[in-house]
Amino acid sequence: MSSDEPAGPFTTDEAVHALLLLMPRIVGKAKRMPVPAELREFALGPRHLSLLSFVLLDGPLTINQLARRLEVAPTTVSLLVSELSRKDVLDRHEDPADRRRKIVSIAEAYRAVIADWLAPGADSWREVLEPLEPQLRRVVVEVLRAYERTVEQRTSPDGRRA
Repeated sequence: MSSDEPAGPFTTDEAVHALLLLMPRIVGKAKRMPVPAELREFALGPRHLSLLSFVLLDGPLTINQLARRLEVAPTTVSLLVSELSRKDVLDRHEDPADRRRKIVSIAEAYRAVIADWLAPGADSWREVLEPLEPQLRRVVVEVLRAYERTVEQRTSPDGRRA
């Protein structure tokens, strides 16, 4: 809490001011996380990072499982997985239970590099969310989702006010 921040509950305007200061700092810190040298040539975007994070944290997953987690169509995930598989970052294997399905995992050659790179972000979220009651954790996530939706509705593709 900064020295000019009020003690106790925020008014809506006080919360808006605090978040207008905080959000660019959070985004800036995330953008400054250096991409490991071993991955720089791959031009990874935000969806790649989310996909890699889920596979890292949850273990091998199917395309449909990844699509549900990423909240995108399976075809989108399939394209991302194909791209990262061609670069040998991900491995695809037949699901022994259903040979039509593919199981996606991080290639052993990149597992430690990706873990060292992405784990601090997940660990930080875990540290700040763990002490909260489960319902409050849901509120935190839902507020961030609602903010994302609202910003999207209020801005045009060129970033101007809609």
